[in-house]
Amino acid sequence: MTLDIPEALAAPLKRAEASLPRVLLEGFAVEAYRQGILSAAQVRVLMGHESRWETEDFLSAHDAWPGTTVKQVTEDGRQLSALLNA
Repeated sequence: MTLDIPEALAAPLKRAEASLPRVLLEGFAVEAYRQGILSAAQVRVLMGHESRWETEDFLSAHDAWPGTTVKQVTEDGRQLSALLNA
């Protein structure tokens, strides 16, 4: 895959990170996971991680959590509260 980035934008990115292709790949993997396009197992293969745990660490370091929306967390909290107060 080829990605064309204007030189004016690429130069600062190259100075900021030693491996621009790796940074872009990581960003793609994280966002694809957040959107449900890739599973954690697919992210593992894409990133070349040795274990599931390495992938879990990678995703958590990027605040990428599996398919949980604010609405789901709020509902879970409401249900837990109802159980504790029952």
